[in-house]
Formats: sequence, C-alpha cells, structure tokens
Amino acid sequence: MSYYFSKILNTDFDSAISRVTDELKKEGFGVLTEIDVKETFKKKLDVDFRKYRILGACNPNFAFEAIKSEDKVGTMLPCNVIVQEHEDGRIEVSAVDPIASMMAIKNDSLGEVASAVSGKLRRVIENL
Repeated sequence: MSYYFSKILNTDFDSAISRVTDELKKEGFGVLTEIDVKETFKKKLDVDFRKYRILGACNPNFAFEAIKSEDKVGTMLPCNVIVQEHEDGRIEVSAVDPIASMMAIKNDSLGEVASAVSGKLRRVIENL
C-alpha cells in the first residue's frame, strides 16, 4: 500500500500551489501551515535546494472527529500535501494517504474518518 497520492502537473510552481489550495478548499480543507523547505534549507544549512513546499491541510470537521476518537492522533495532523519542482522542471503534487498513516494506530473508530479524508485528498490530486 502506498502512503501517498501523487500527480505531475504541466504548470509552474506558483500556479501549482494556487491550484492545490483551491482544490483543497473545494473538499473542505484549509491550509494551516506552509513550510518552504527550499528557504529553510538555505537559511539553516546554507544549502541550495529545489522548490519544495509542505502544505499542512486540515478539514476541521474530520479533525474534530478523529481527535474525539483518539486524543493522540494530533501527532499525525494536519494532512501534509507537498508541491515540489524536480530537477527536470516537472512539478509534482503529493498528498498523504490517511488510511496508510492511521494503520499505525490501534483504534478501529478512526477507519471511517481516515477513509473519508483519504477520498477527499485523492479527489484533490485527481482534480489538479
């Protein structure tokens, strides 16, 4: 089982970020955090790296249900979506598959939430 969904886009990096954000909104997600890995590596390590951004996406309704079922599940939230520019210029968008990550937690009540969120994130990637 793969732990992510992924798609190559025929667009530039900034347009990909915008498209991903728009598709996440359509599925009820907001972006709570945004980590610019390229900028962080340059600042902290003085290393040049390709464009790579981690978007911490959250659907509040599903997050609430998950935390009610398992109070430590917040260690796996929010759902990360990455946008990266490969060396050949291709832009790839990948999203975590919550079903794969929830397999580490021994709580059957999380299955429904993980399945619903997984479907939404899969649609985000498919609709890009």
